Amino acid sequence: MFDPPHYDEPTDDEPALVKLKDIRLERLRDCGDVWRALGLWRRLQLDRLLAEQLPTGAEEVPWPVLAAILTSARFCEPSRELHIADTWYRRTALDDLLGVPVAAVHTRRLYEGLAALLPHQEALERQLKQRLGNLFDLKYALLLYDLTSTYFAGQCRGNPLAQRGYARDSRPDCKQGYLGLVVTTDGIPLGYEVFAGHTAAVTTIEMIVTALERKYGQADRVGVLERGLVSAKNLAFRRERGGAYIVGTPPAMLRQFERYLTDQDWQAVPAGVEVKLVPGPDGAETFILARSADRRAKEKAMPTWFLERFAAGLTKLQPAAEQGLLRDATSAHQRLGRLKERYWRAAGACAVKVPPLPQPASKARLSLTWTRNERWQEWATRAEGCYLLRTNLVGVEPATLWKQYIQLTEAEWAFRITQDELEIRPIWHQNEARVKAHILVCFLAYALWKTLAQWLRASGLGDAPRTLVEEFAKIQSGDVVLKARWTDGREHPLRVRCVTTPDKAQKVLLHRLGLTLPQRLRTIRDVEQM
Repeated sequence: MFDPPHYDEPTDDEPALVKLKDIRLERLRDCGDVWRALGLWRRLQLDRLLAEQLPTGAEEVPWPVLAAILTSARFCEPSRELHIADTWYRRTALDDLLGVPVAAVHTRRLYEGLAALLPHQEALERQLKQRLGNLFDLKYALLLYDLTSTYFAGQCRGNPLAQRGYARDSRPDCKQGYLGLVVTTDGIPLGYEVFAGHTAAVTTIEMIVTALERKYGQADRVGVLERGLVSAKNLAFRRERGGAYIVGTPPAMLRQFERYLTDQDWQAVPAGVEVKLVPGPDGAETFILARSADRRAKEKAMPTWFLERFAAGLTKLQPAAEQGLLRDATSAHQRLGRLKERYWRAAGACAVKVPPLPQPASKARLSLTWTRNERWQEWATRAEGCYLLRTNLVGVEPATLWKQYIQLTEAEWAFRITQDELEIRPIWHQNEARVKAHILVCFLAYALWKTLAQWLRASGLGDAPRTLVEEFAKIQSGDVVLKARWTDGREHPLRVRCVTTPDKAQKVLLHRLGLTLPQRLRTIRDVEQM
């Protein structure tokens, strides 16, 4: 099956007389979720790779084992290293599953584990690409790239990655860092890069492409990018290197293709979308016009909402002009600019004039008038629900190009997993190397997450790993303690470390996934020595 058992249950069979009257249950620990995380870690053979990359020395806890602890913690209950050492690890059955006592897991050792892991980022990425490709027959011809930001807690004065920049996570009060993630169409991670918070988003393309080529060589891969990452320079960079792309475009570019917004030559694709190809102005690219019924309904309501409020704002400016509150053209245009910024979708709907009065009337110095822009309204109606893509691929059907681009949502979903499920933000580390190691652990945990999602899908269980992890987290280990008399005549309490019996739903999941949960972890004769 997909994940054969790795843990040998105790085979001791020494007979003993026990007194059932005094039986008790102690030392409950979380078992099912960490057992599953370790199974995924071993299935991806990350333990073997790190055993080769990080040979065992004089350290008390081997570095590969520390890496497994850090990644399992990020997978099961994302938290800081301090929480792992003080609370999480001692609450789990990892000391039995890994043979690492609670006292050996402390913050200093976890930080040292991060430092030991970081130099092997590229080796880990290559291992994941090869192993996941073999397990799920993945194709790497189409790659999706997206960028997100994370924010730092504290000043981070010694960390060049922490800089003031555009806050995609609505935390402009904090210093930022960027993470660029490359995934397959199934959301399987291929690689990532970390950028300083003041890096322009469009400049990251050359860096990520160069990094991928360094790791995997040049190949005929199609890059899919959202419009915020596109510039003429990086598209030229892709073409010069023989790379293909499908990218989004700014809404303003749609105006250049207004003559194609007719009711002819559209090709239907699923989800109520229609597409058609139109030639680019220079012949080097092809553009894909798309229009969506759902998007049209949404955009039909939005301009009306903006227009009503923009007109209401202009109406309020008139009394201000009459009362002399707009003393000069500068102050008038400042207020008008703020109004246009707030209701930007309707900014072109009205032609506004603020001329000075030939003769002041009471306190008034300016007049304010506006008229509806009929041309703007006509364009807004024609463009409702439409957007534009561009590509340098030739001979490909528009429906195929659109479907390939729309898979970019897989990359966006990947970021939702890293941000929400793995809690990549905020970053508490103040040291650059430690920040990069933290993100590497998040990347490895995300690989476990996507492995589980693919496994669930192959087993006909959907692709919602969170439900499975939460269900397995209910499975615990505990000690059944009995008074016992042994064959040597002495009385020693008997402690049997067992795993709770799965309930009906959990048994179904285990059966569908081909898993066998261990029943017993340890047997200890002398309770007082524990």
